[in-house]
Amino acid sequence: MTESTAARQPRRSAGSKATGTTGTKTGTKTGTKTGTKTGTTAAKTAAKSGTTRTAAAGKGAETELVQLLTPEGERVEPAKNSAYAEYAGYVADITPDELRGLYRDMVLTRRFDAEATALQRQGELGLWASLLGQEAAQIGSGRATREDDYVFPTYREHGVAWCRGVDPTNLLGMFRGVNNGGWDPNSNNFHLYTIVIGSQALHATGYAMGVAKDGADSAVIAYFGDGASSQGDVSEAFNFAAVYNAPVVFFCQNNQWAISESNEKQTRVPLYQRAQGFGFPGVRVDGNDALACLAVTRWALERARRGEGPALIEAYTYRMGAHTTSDDPSRYRHDDERAAWEAKDPILRLRRFLESANHADEGFFGELEAESEALGKRVREVVRAMPDPDRFAIFENVYADGHALVDEERAQFAAYQASFAEAEGV
Repeated sequence: MTESTAARQPRRSAGSKATGTTGTKTGTKTGTKTGTKTGTTAAKTAAKSGTTRTAAAGKGAETELVQLLTPEGERVEPAKNSAYAEYAGYVADITPDELRGLYRDMVLTRRFDAEATALQRQGELGLWASLLGQEAAQIGSGRATREDDYVFPTYREHGVAWCRGVDPTNLLGMFRGVNNGGWDPNSNNFHLYTIVIGSQALHATGYAMGVAKDGADSAVIAYFGDGASSQGDVSEAFNFAAVYNAPVVFFCQNNQWAISESNEKQTRVPLYQRAQGFGFPGVRVDGNDALACLAVTRWALERARRGEGPALIEAYTYRMGAHTTSDDPSRYRHDDERAAWEAKDPILRLRRFLESANHADEGFFGELEAESEALGKRVREVVRAMPDPDRFAIFENVYADGHALVDEERAQFAAYQASFAEAEGV
């Protein structure tokens, strides 16, 4: 099984600052997303200038978007009195090996994602939700988690699953229709994918409330998109988490489009500012900057473990591809929007930094390319070898003691299936 090389970190004391697991290696060549539409004139100006009003650590001052690597791959060093100096401290001691690890994770995640998209086009999967362009947000935040933290994903967190040690081929069973998940959530503290939009925010909050009652030194993180932020479940989760001081981090990947609805159709203020209304801090981070996502998520998880309650992270990124393989983004997006975001590609950004800092050579990139090819080959082989599910399993466990109506429906389905065999025999 191909795995991320970042070893899980041992439990740390609640007061430890630079905690969480750090990157594993990853890199690849692929464009990422970057388009920009927010609900207010100020937000639009911020998107162009790289600044935004943030409630980082509850300050609410006019400051820059949290960014530690520019699109050109240059390291940003915040001034000591900057609101972002605290975040930079969470990655101040990151090693070249850990940086190569982050790059490797992003490259292999993107390769897996591209392979899954191709398999769907070939009829091997019924559907696929691509993460193209969101690798930095997922790998950066995923590497900030500890082994004993618990993750509640949506259906697009393939990079976070990778960070939690879930075999990527296990993610494909549901999309092929052979199972309802494919992994034991408690083996990796990574919940099954959630298709119902926004409900996992409530699940995460309830779990976090239980963690607090148990007195455990761990935190919970819930992932959702900008579209899900319009769901009532998410607002309810925010309120419960704030009132009960739950150790949960809400991680919103704002990829600019809720299927075909842009941000300006969803919200009148930047999404991270919603946290202020519920009484906890919100931060907007450059979602295409793996280093910044790692730092900010470490900050949020650490404060949750210390009993300081929830936080909202808005990872400002872009969905480079379709919402799912059943979507056609060309019907509602312009090519120039995608082109603008491709210039901010998260993988290319980190590669530029690794090269300029002499942290990686051609040997590293060559080995990673070979590893990427091997992963793609394994994914294809595993998916095509997946056995068909028992067609009658859907009728099992509906009722503990059985039910006459279910028996009737099973018999009707059996007759329907038998009709195909009869037709083939004619």
